[in-house]
Amino acid sequence: MVTAVKTRTRALRAKVATATLANGVQAPALPVNRILKGDCIDMMRSLPTGSIDMIFADPPYNLQLGGDLARPDGSHVDAVTDHWDKFDSFAVYDRFTREWLSEAYRLLKPNGSIWVIGSYHNIFRLGTMLQDMGFWILNDIIWRKTNPMPNFKGTRFTNAHETLIWAAKSEKAKYTFNYRAMKTLNDELQMRSDWVLPICSGKERLKRNGTKAHPTQKPESLLYRVILATTNKGDVVLDPFFGTGTTGAVAKRLGRNWIGCEREDDYIEVAQERIDLALPLDESALKTMQSKRAAPKVPFGSLVESGWLTPGTVLADKKRRWQAVVRADGSLAVGEDTGSIHGMGSKVQNAASCNGWTFWHFMDKGEMKPIDVLRQRYLLAVED
Repeated sequence: MVTAVKTRTRALRAKVATATLANGVQAPALPVNRILKGDCIDMMRSLPTGSIDMIFADPPYNLQLGGDLARPDGSHVDAVTDHWDKFDSFAVYDRFTREWLSEAYRLLKPNGSIWVIGSYHNIFRLGTMLQDMGFWILNDIIWRKTNPMPNFKGTRFTNAHETLIWAAKSEKAKYTFNYRAMKTLNDELQMRSDWVLPICSGKERLKRNGTKAHPTQKPESLLYRVILATTNKGDVVLDPFFGTGTTGAVAKRLGRNWIGCEREDDYIEVAQERIDLALPLDESALKTMQSKRAAPKVPFGSLVESGWLTPGTVLADKKRRWQAVVRADGSLAVGEDTGSIHGMGSKVQNAASCNGWTFWHFMDKGEMKPIDVLRQRYLLAVED
């Protein structure tokens, strides 16, 4: 098995093209926008030092569930029981974690950053190791799920959140944080460290033969926020635990390069199909900015990052006198002017104020409807 892994690693290295630096030295070019098949640690070792702008890691949580999990009616719960999430002991899990985190540290550029996500089973172990290795923790983000899985046994509180740790490579790193984009995405309120987003469900949940393609598929809205906040157009995002390719699909949409490491053939097939279908956003829609209006309870940016409105969509007032283009951070562009849905509504009318939710309309089955309709649909979906 070890020999086979080494053979695959050597073959991968041989395939990676080389680029000529200014001093004439040959350096390996990154295999961007590709899924590297194999063990994540071996694949990471094949990549050049200091070549990655941002890493998003969704490692095994080491849930170690005991036996089958059943609902009160006796039906089976499709939980995480896959072989890749099983470790013989905490010591084995910690050794595995240290190895891939060491490679992550080596691969990041000096001003790069890393995101790791986990549950109470593993996030505290990850946080300790990140600090021990020299990473500088910037935030811990609470992803509060609007529709979490119930605690069927009734023996504990319902696990309704997961934790993300965002860390720079060092205390003095000049890491990327697109503060203005995050504020605009949140309708001009500072983005907080508690993110209320639904889990992956409905049409977004990938399936094969009627069952989940992956037990822990992350919602695109989560990766949209992470990537938009902490990378720039053209940056390289590495996902060592690629799964069904959420990171790659969102990175492609946002004009970022990506590299995924995955050893499971079924996941690779699903991920590649998904990414091939993902459409990159128009160049103008990728520009981000900050405007000055206050937020309603549901930020307009939530509709954009959740896919209810695609960046590049053209909105208009009911009489179609003015048009505006939706951008990736939830702002609108009217010609050369940019701003929030409320601010741009005010500007085009030369009015003191404007409720953008009722002023701007979108085309729905041949009929112009206010974007407030989408807000209500979003709320219903979240409640479901």
